[in-house]
Amino acid sequence: MKKTNRVSFFWMVALVGFFLFTGGVTAFAKSETVYTKYNIHAQEKGRSIKASYANYTNPGEGHLIIPRGSKITILKKNRKRFIFKDEKTQKKITFDYHAGRMGMKINDYIALITSPTPVSNKDLSKIDLKGIKKGKALKGMTREGVKAALGYPAAHRTPSLDDSRWIYWTNRFRTIAVEFDDKGLVKEDVN
Repeated sequence: MKKTNRVSFFWMVALVGFFLFTGGVTAFAKSETVYTKYNIHAQEKGRSIKASYANYTNPGEGHLIIPRGSKITILKKNRKRFIFKDEKTQKKITFDYHAGRMGMKINDYIALITSPTPVSNKDLSKIDLKGIKKGKALKGMTREGVKAALGYPAAHRTPSLDDSRWIYWTNRFRTIAVEFDDKGLVKEDVN
C-alpha cells in the first residue's frame, strides 16, 4: 500500500471510530425543539443544572422540576448525555444517560420522553394532574400519571411497566417504591 493510501485509510478508520464512540452523527446534529411528556426532575447547584435517566425525584437542595409539556430545545447529545434548554426559563440542563441500564440508545430514550407536538392532559384524571403538578405519586394515580409526575422509570430497577411496583431513585443513594393495585392505581401516597 502506498504511503498516501495508508494515511487516508488511517484517517478514515479514525473518523469511523470517532462516530461510533460519540454515538454517531447525533453529536453534531442540529438542535431540535420538542415537548416533555413527563416531568423532568433536576438539581441546580451553582451555575449547573443536572438531570438523569434515574429521575432523582427528590435530590435535596436545589431540586427543580421541568414540567410535563415544557417546550425544550435539545442543543447537544452524545451516547452518555444530552444538553437541553428549557424555553420558558432559558436554563440549560445536562441530562446524564446510561444506555446499558435503560436498554435503549439515547435517541430512542429521547423519543420516549418527549413529543414533537405539545402534550395533552385530556386523558388524565384530576388526581393525576394534582400529582404531576406536585411531582409526586399520590394515591389513586394511574400508571400514566405516575410516569408524567416522576418520569419514565429506570429500567435497571423497573424492568417492566406491567410490574405492580415501580422503583424510583430520589437521589444517588435512596429509592422509593410506587405500588399499584390490581386496577393499576397507586395504593398510597409516596413521598
